[in-house]
Amino acid sequence: MKQNLLFLTIILLLFSCQNRQEQTSKSNSSPLIYPNEVHFKNMKQLTFGGENAEAYWSFDDSKLIFQATNEKWGQSCDQIYIIDTNNYNLNIETPKMVSLGQGRTTCSYFMPGDTTIIYASTHLQDAKCPHVPERRVDGKYVWPIYDSYDIFIADLDGNIVKRLTDHQGYDAEATVSPRGDKIVFTSIRSGDLELYTCNIDGSDIKQVTNQLGYDGGAFFSNDGEKLVFRASRPNTDEEIKQYKDLLSRGLVQPTKMEIYTCNIDGTNLKQVTNLGKANWSPFFHPSDKRIIFCSNHESKIGFPFNLYMIDINGNNLEQITYDKQFASFPVFSNDGKKIVFSSNRNNGGTRNTNVFIADWVE
Repeated sequence: MKQNLLFLTIILLLFSCQNRQEQTSKSNSSPLIYPNEVHFKNMKQLTFGGENAEAYWSFDDSKLIFQATNEKWGQSCDQIYIIDTNNYNLNIETPKMVSLGQGRTTCSYFMPGDTTIIYASTHLQDAKCPHVPERRVDGKYVWPIYDSYDIFIADLDGNIVKRLTDHQGYDAEATVSPRGDKIVFTSIRSGDLELYTCNIDGSDIKQVTNQLGYDGGAFFSNDGEKLVFRASRPNTDEEIKQYKDLLSRGLVQPTKMEIYTCNIDGTNLKQVTNLGKANWSPFFHPSDKRIIFCSNHESKIGFPFNLYMIDINGNNLEQITYDKQFASFPVFSNDGKKIVFSSNRNNGGTRNTNVFIADWVE
């Protein structure tokens, strides 16, 4: 009898312990987090509708800047917005627009001190949104490389305080070193899409890459010593001809890209991934020993795109998200505690891409 009571007591204790664990698990879970997404906790959705992407942290991690196309906000092509990461309700509110509301904008970033921002815009050529390429007959996806893009610095009220580039052709995709001393951007000034760096005031422009192909989407390592970026590398005569033909018409076909790293002066160039298909939107892990990026290398029809992480030497590939359609633009907060990214999750079956923020769990 005592043995039965003891056994029953143990069972009840085990059940009670399991029940408490389940309750704890449920309280820490989120319907926004898919199974196997073990690196996420306390996920929140920041935007609700439209196309929202490329969200980047202020230096003090209190704000996010991002680009969006949302007709409910009165804009028909991408403009730049800022939100407070601790005080927002974009389900019913419109965020503060810090671009001019003219032309198309892209690739915004906070400058040191968090009182100014940097972004690219086409507004000097035309206040209207530039033409979007029509879908190709062969169904292949292309990106427009608008030659009217230049890079500007603006204050948080949207006033442009400086034009950083005035070279003929595409200048965009600028990001800022965590050390606050350098900017990296993509330019076609050499005749090809290459990476360049400059001082924070725009002086001392230096070319970083020089191989044929689209080098872009670059970010600095946390120590400011390295760059990570995605690049296409046409190799065959047919690939080279197609790349040059598209580029002459202001287009690129971003369906075959890999992740690379190099020193900020272009030395020690290394290819990190060799996965095939489109690998892009890389960002350094807070340790600078790993890279998080977006890829569709496991897809058979081009989708889904998901987030992956890999060592800087190309080893230990790990899947991070399990979206059914799209997840990209991952960016760690400066303190390494949070991550922000864009995703098609929880969009009600629409094509809306929204911004999500979560605690990062190692």
